[in-house]
Amino acid sequence: MIVYQATKAEFSDDVLADKIELKIHDFFKKHLNKSTSKQEIISWKNSLQYMDRVLNDSSIPDDCGVAIEYQLPQTAKRIDFILTGAGNNNEEYAILVELKQWSEASISNKDGVINSFVGGAVRELPHPSYQAWSYATLLQNFNETVTADNITLKPCAYLHNYIADDVIANPHYQEYIDKAPVFLRGDALKLREFITYFVKHGDKRKMIYRIEQGKIRPSKMLADSMVSLLGGNQEFVMIDDQKVVYETVLSLSKKASANKKQVLIVKGGPGTGKSVVAINLLVEIIRLGLLTQYVSKNAAPRAVYENKLTGTYKKTVISNLFSGSGAFISTKPNTFDTLIVDEAHRLNEKGGLYGNLGENQIKEIINAARCSVFFIDEDQRVTLSDIGSLDEIYKWANRVNAEVTEMELSSQFRCNGSDGYLAWLRTS
Repeated sequence: MIVYQATKAEFSDDVLADKIELKIHDFFKKHLNKSTSKQEIISWKNSLQYMDRVLNDSSIPDDCGVAIEYQLPQTAKRIDFILTGAGNNNEEYAILVELKQWSEASISNKDGVINSFVGGAVRELPHPSYQAWSYATLLQNFNETVTADNITLKPCAYLHNYIADDVIANPHYQEYIDKAPVFLRGDALKLREFITYFVKHGDKRKMIYRIEQGKIRPSKMLADSMVSLLGGNQEFVMIDDQKVVYETVLSLSKKASANKKQVLIVKGGPGTGKSVVAINLLVEIIRLGLLTQYVSKNAAPRAVYENKLTGTYKKTVISNLFSGSGAFISTKPNTFDTLIVDEAHRLNEKGGLYGNLGENQIKEIINAARCSVFFIDEDQRVTLSDIGSLDEIYKWANRVNAEVTEMELSSQFRCNGSDGYLAWLRTS
């Protein structure tokens, strides 16, 4: 979703007429049913006036495309400003600009993290170059138009109030500054040069529109990397009935549709390899070019598997493949091809910090995907708020006429376990 879309000439007219921030705010109210603070409206006006100054040069064609507040696939994050145009050989470029009104910061010893005063307090935040680069990477990895049409993304950050010091451009952040240059107060001409180095002609092929309409699916590069990482990790080798469940899920994922959803319930106790199957499915479904996420109520298992699969990718990229169970309250129906729900017995009725958002997490997950896989051990429900049960899954699946399949994982012997021992564990 794009909040504002225009040509460079139209954008400049809106800034000159003092309309730009009002148009953005009107979109939020009409299409997202949201308002915002007076301070944020002022920040839009200020930052976009600075961008208008940068673009106010005849070497940047009037028919370049401008997009403001583009929402990244599968996230609530937005790219502040995008300029689209073509190079000398008609290659297509999208310049992604992260805008900040910061005036000071301090160094953090954490990778890609910096401290700045935001929202009334000093907070740990991504370095603007890291943020711009990570947003470009997510767009590259999940928007099919960007990869299929060979659109080159050029991220950068513009801190128009920030006077150069030894913090924002510190060597600690050089890895990310190299990937996404940071421009500061007094650097308007440098930012203009950065843009004009790539963009020589206007956006004749309506790149912004094509990106907006692009199918959201994982890129081949991401898929190949994930397959490579998993292939070398013996912890994720499947055995016996794990393989049968795995192949069944792949079959259901391929045949599921919006009109005939598929729901698979996989029962299994501790040590039966539910999570091993879940992670293998995540990687293979991505390899098939289908949109998927690994879902769990608790953050701990997600963090473990994110770390194991990060490899050459930064954690920000891999994290987009993992989700909490309360993340689908506002998701459009059938957005995902498959959702893989680990520890489904721990699902809650409602989400949010105070347990007051949404209607029912099982309903919302089934609604969001053509195929839903629930790994469940009803004996592991530990609190009164845990609603994940066979009856509850069947109830919501039946309401949308989904086809339900039920399977079971028996014990494996990785920890010298046995069915008898696991039965004793469940009753002790």
